[in-house]
Amino acid sequence: MVSATSTLTSLPSDLESIGSCAKAPEIDNNDPLGLRTKVVSDEQLVTLRSKGRAGRRLASFYRGQNKRIRQITQPVDKQATEAQEREDASRLPVRIAVWASLVANMSLCILQLYAALSSRSISLIATAVDSVFDIGSNVILLWVHRRAQNLNTRRWPAGGARLETVGNAVYGSLMSAVNLIVVVESVHLLVEKYAEGKLMKLHIPSLVAVAAALGAKMLLFLYCLPLRRASSQIAMLWEDHRNDIFINGFGLLMSAGGSKLIWFLDPLGGAIIGCGVIVTWTCTIYGLYRTLAGAAPSPAEVDTIIYHATTSSTLIRKFRSFKVYHNGEDYTVEIHATVSPETSVAEAHMSASELRHRLEKLPRVDSVLIVLEPDVPSPCAQLPHSHSLVMPSDCKEKFDVS
Repeated sequence: MVSATSTLTSLPSDLESIGSCAKAPEIDNNDPLGLRTKVVSDEQLVTLRSKGRAGRRLASFYRGQNKRIRQITQPVDKQATEAQEREDASRLPVRIAVWASLVANMSLCILQLYAALSSRSISLIATAVDSVFDIGSNVILLWVHRRAQNLNTRRWPAGGARLETVGNAVYGSLMSAVNLIVVVESVHLLVEKYAEGKLMKLHIPSLVAVAAALGAKMLLFLYCLPLRRASSQIAMLWEDHRNDIFINGFGLLMSAGGSKLIWFLDPLGGAIIGCGVIVTWTCTIYGLYRTLAGAAPSPAEVDTIIYHATTSSTLIRKFRSFKVYHNGEDYTVEIHATVSPETSVAEAHMSASELRHRLEKLPRVDSVLIVLEPDVPSPCAQLPHSHSLVMPSDCKEKFDVS
């Protein structure tokens, strides 16, 4: 069923030319499968990197495997504690980022509306339209986030994880729709003014206003950069600030170019800005819809969950199926396992409860569904994905590979 062959079983042969592996540490309760014995020492990695290009690639591979092993074998309680500490530490910075973005967008909207109306530059109009809708989008994000935290669980049993993702998708859709209008207007101006070919009048105050907006967006972008992993709301604001840097910077250049160099640079700049923003938000929306549709997380995160599931109960004999998929921003885990026919209902219930509580402590695991049944002959269910989970041969009997 699952590929339980270790990707590091060939480690000694890979490193044979540079000496034997370091002495294996004793197996402890936090590492019952002895995965840490497969960690390659720093000295061996340094020696590998000195072997040329192939050695550097091999050292990079083992460095990634070391990181993966340490992540997998980290105790659940420690992972839960660290995740809670990160959330507590980022709570105030996240609030500052949200409100600073809202206040800044309101102030910059006035500046950019002035710049667009006074210069009548389509490139600056594109920046102004984006700025106006930034305010509405920020309000939507803030409202959806608060709504997701206080949903009525009777009406919404799944909680607010999906609602927040839906709000982010609506935010991106609005930004794409607005910029589609800008693209259409830019093409219209290109066709309408083709015969005239006149340069626009350079309006210095408008360019100064947009430059001020560009500087403010750069500061917000840098502030949100380290916080984007802490909250999906901040991740969306970070993407918006990143896009605005491109929009304002490029719009500033194309507006000035349309006034001093070639007339069609200004409408062309508006069209390019609109197309660029549409492509960027379309990619973001695609990722959000994948999480709503139940896409699987990365193999490394799935391996961590599988490892803790296989090492947390001695009553479970085999795992018939194992599913991990997105439920909005977080994950849902479904396990179908078997126990000995002699196991009592009370013991099976206690084992399933302990396993569920253990897995729900892992970061981003929202809910766990466990089905236990007697180990009797039945059709095998295949795991939805193959994994390169590091696992010694003495654990293979836990998986129904017949």
